[in-house]
Amino acid sequence: MELKTEITYRTERRRRVTRRLYAGGAVALLAAAAAFIVPVLTGTEEPAYAVSKNADGTVRVEINEFRDADRLEQDLRDAGVTADITYLPPGKACKVGRGETVGRTVTLGPDANAVARMHNGGLDINPRNIGENHTLVLEFAGNEGTPAAEKREVSWRLTGHTITGPVTPCVTVDDPGWETGNSS
Repeated sequence: MELKTEITYRTERRRRVTRRLYAGGAVALLAAAAAFIVPVLTGTEEPAYAVSKNADGTVRVEINEFRDADRLEQDLRDAGVTADITYLPPGKACKVGRGETVGRTVTLGPDANAVARMHNGGLDINPRNIGENHTLVLEFAGNEGTPAAEKREVSWRLTGHTITGPVTPCVTVDDPGWETGNSS
């Protein structure tokens, strides 16, 4: 009788352990699925960009990924900046002549009178330096994922113009200066 009791005890013990393993596996599977699905459904993945207002009245733009240009334009418009944003693949540029360039305006630069300045990982845009009926045109070429094996100093390039009146759509052309790191 003792042997039968021992066998029954071991069989029940295995069943309990197996149930716990299945339950633990199910919990782990649900946790892994939640880690993937929750950010997608709630939109908590890192945004493509961030727009914020600085205390001095400038607007800070930080770009994490080259996507959602139309939404970025709208968010900039909501912050008081009329802008045309274009993302281009590496080695490409917009054909010159997208509109009438505003004379004597420094679009990108370190000067206080520049429309936009690179600053601490972001781009600070001064809406006061953009005239009425003027548009800040920013063209980003490249991508963050350019392999280091290419040994290029530049993995992306930003060009900017201030245009008065309507801005024509970007016509993509090859950028001969891409390989050398010089602007087209």
